[in-house]
Amino acid sequence: MPDDTVVVWDEALLSYNLGDHPLDPVRVELTVALARELGVLARSGVRLVEPKPADDDLLAQVHDPRYLEAVRSAPQDPLFTGFGLGTPDNPVFPKMHEASALIAGATATAAEAVWRGTARRAVNVAGGLHHAMPDRAAGFCVYNDPAVGIARLLDLGARRIAYVDVDVHHGDGVQQVFWDDPRVLTVSLHETPLALFPGTGFPDETGGAQAQGSAVNVALPPGVDDAGWQRAFHAIVPSVLRAFQPEILVTQCGADAHRLDPLADLRLSVDGQRATYIALRALADELCEGRWVATGGGGYALVEVVPRAWTHLLAVATGEPLEPATLSPPAWRELALALRPGQEVPLRMTDDVNPSYEPWQPSGEPNSVDRAIVAARKAVFPLFGLDPHDPRD
Repeated sequence: MPDDTVVVWDEALLSYNLGDHPLDPVRVELTVALARELGVLARSGVRLVEPKPADDDLLAQVHDPRYLEAVRSAPQDPLFTGFGLGTPDNPVFPKMHEASALIAGATATAAEAVWRGTARRAVNVAGGLHHAMPDRAAGFCVYNDPAVGIARLLDLGARRIAYVDVDVHHGDGVQQVFWDDPRVLTVSLHETPLALFPGTGFPDETGGAQAQGSAVNVALPPGVDDAGWQRAFHAIVPSVLRAFQPEILVTQCGADAHRLDPLADLRLSVDGQRATYIALRALADELCEGRWVATGGGGYALVEVVPRAWTHLLAVATGEPLEPATLSPPAWRELALALRPGQEVPLRMTDDVNPSYEPWQPSGEPNSVDRAIVAARKAVFPLFGLDPHDPRD
């Protein structure tokens, strides 16, 4: 397998545009521009690949055909409601089906490139629309591109796929699609559903009757910073992935756990997000011969956070991580100000945070993060034959 990375990109992906809405495609535009200016997309072994829209047969493996027809027809009716569409979260917009199918197709293209061995890793920063349900839109998401990518992998013969979601919101749509499928492990770290949309992702959600242990949920309290996040991630994710032994890793890398994000209440830095991407790549290298498909996701600090976080993601996927102290290029800063006048544009690729952490131990005075860790471990570790009380597991 070549040690190449496919970056699936075309400006047409920016057509997924909900209008005056938190999910603004400028965050993707600025990500690609920043990665270009820093030379990330010109690295040896990086190939930019244009996506093709997912066809109805592939979309129908995840979504109800009646819903697909509703997405197609809704833009012709300015008063359309139903199937979760026509709401403030999911307004109807022109060519909604075409834009959504292209994002789903981009993630399927990334997945196919990695599975067929034409690249070791692949990234679709425009993807990560993980809330879409089989029969309705939800949480800014029309078609669930991570689930479509996973469905394509199953078509191609994959038998053990691990999906890890580090968005601040629970990866509910992907979990729902594969709830009863033991071939797909879904792992989500997110702010507690007691405080944040979508209200799911409790530790006792561990998979359907035919797939117990196929869902892992780590529900973190508001205010968790890099140290707490990394402590929770490393106390759970490596253990369940090693027990599951996936053939390929698919990740949703939403940037909205950052402390500046306006829609959530975690306190991560871009340095902590960079550390998470490095850890995900290491797990893919250890368990999957490097096979890693990464998508974007949420993230609503459009200039200050998302472009830096996902440029770090692209750097980790394409080779050496960027040094945190790297300066943002002047041309990129000018573009950011032109696209978002008055926004504070970051000068460096760091928040000046050291994302180190103390590994979890079962002893000691429990805090809110440790209680979340213990709840997740108790719920799911026995289903993998792991000891929830042993930090070596």
